[in-house]
Amino acid sequence: MRAKLIVGNWKMNGSRAVNATLLEGIVAGLGDARAQSAVCVPAPYLQQCEDILTGTPVAWGAQDVSVHGFGAYTGEVCAKMLSEFACRYVIIGHSERRAYHREDNALVAKKVLAVLAEGMTPIVCVGETLEQREAGETTQVVGAQLDAVLEALDTASVAKIVVAYEPVWAIGTGRNATPEMAQDVHAQLRAQLKARSADAADVVPILYGGSMKPENAKDLLVQPDIDGGLIGGAALKAEDFLAIIHAA
Repeated sequence: MRAKLIVGNWKMNGSRAVNATLLEGIVAGLGDARAQSAVCVPAPYLQQCEDILTGTPVAWGAQDVSVHGFGAYTGEVCAKMLSEFACRYVIIGHSERRAYHREDNALVAKKVLAVLAEGMTPIVCVGETLEQREAGETTQVVGAQLDAVLEALDTASVAKIVVAYEPVWAIGTGRNATPEMAQDVHAQLRAQLKARSADAADVVPILYGGSMKPENAKDLLVQPDIDGGLIGGAALKAEDFLAIIHAA
């Protein structure tokens, strides 16, 4: 049985004072939670996460990475730099990166390889827009996004990733995917993993990233192929984030 994993994506939010209160509150409230948990934070706050979270059950990570190792790439952060802050996870291919920075499937696959090469775990995001959903293209779009990554990996590496399904149309729009709608896509993703590696399909967590909140977490997390959540707004409040962790 796959362990549940709850990952907070802070996006471009935080300050040193706010972060300290949030992280300390999460650690204090974990209690006997059985789900694994992590926070993916803006790069300037990775040192603060390492200082506060080392020795606790909460892991930490980054929200993006450069495809390049080193060099004249102003503003970029490479995988080796992230590994020096003991990052466990790196979010790759988030819908905001795909939309605002025009990251395509090929670039996402290269970033996944860069993260794996430094011993970290990529959280590979896939998902469709409202227009794609309404056009009946969900299976095609999401399938192509995951296949681009799977085709770049050897069999052993497939088991070292995390997948996150984020229906773009259900993030911050007031529209929600039902647990059954989410499960349908997660089942498709699981089948794609199984076609590449049956062993990997049994262990790779597939997270739901479509506005999971304390109010809907339990209904989503009982679905057979939803192994956790990639949490946005609710991850910025210790009480809400903890409620989702305990629901898992």
